[in-house]
Amino acid sequence: MIAIITEKPSVAQDLAAHLGITQRKNGYWLGKGYAITWAFGHLVELAMPEGYGIKGFQKDSLPIIPKEFILIPRQTKIKNAYKNDKRAVEQLEIIKEIFDRCDRIIVATDAGREGELIFRYIYNYLKCKKPFQRLWISSLTEKAITKGFQNLQKGTNYDSLYEAAKARSQADWLIGINATQALSIKIDNGIYSLGRVQTPTLAMVCKRYLKHTKFRSDLYWKIKLQHNVNDILFHTYSEATFSTKKEAELEIETLNVLKSIIIIECEQKEKREQPPLLYDITGLQKEANRMYNYQLHEH
Repeated sequence: MIAIITEKPSVAQDLAAHLGITQRKNGYWLGKGYAITWAFGHLVELAMPEGYGIKGFQKDSLPIIPKEFILIPRQTKIKNAYKNDKRAVEQLEIIKEIFDRCDRIIVATDAGREGELIFRYIYNYLKCKKPFQRLWISSLTEKAITKGFQNLQKGTNYDSLYEAAKARSQADWLIGINATQALSIKIDNGIYSLGRVQTPTLAMVCKRYLKHTKFRSDLYWKIKLQHNVNDILFHTYSEATFSTKKEAELEIETLNVLKSIIIIECEQKEKREQPPLLYDITGLQKEANRMYNYQLHEH
């Protein structure tokens, strides 16, 4: 039997349909010599400090740098403690059973760094030694899936991608765990979460927010010229802006002397518009007001 593992159930369903497999089991599809199972994103993750016998949020314990990182099932926080996610544990048991029964594995997680990490963490956590190949596809069309199965890649071709993903994962752990605990210990007033991605992202959001709250609009002027070519009336605006009305008026005086302007750029576009809807009473009143300066009078 050949095992196929995907990153999410929907992809497993698409591959099952492509292979003509209709037998749905608990946590996998079965038929035609295949067993297609799936993860729910990251089923396996790096253990928290307690997994290394280190009590968290103790100044003497910092920095926390494990000699070897430990893989555990995905955790969920219940009150003040982390426990194994029941759904993740159940799916890992199903995957292990399929891996134990199969002859080889086809990896069909997403074609990217995180997809590779998701599979390798599961593979290493289950201590699986079965050979595996990579289904490297970027879409789930019939053509793409067929071509992918015809060109399965060696799993070892993506070792470097896995190493990069693992380095990113461990860096996130080291920065997040140590920075969060160090800051929380220093402030001694609750837990303050820091991270490699979340902290600079939050800083960008805050910077943008402060810039928005402190924004003050500045008045400026532009020169608007009216033209008539072949009875077509149109307007052009100056590229430059002027901080005072006097500067703009001086520029207009210069143009009046020169009697000419330089066109920097001209662009013509074809635009298609749907025909306007018939007028309702409000629309008709607005148009009459615009064209003939009719006013609406209520009696």
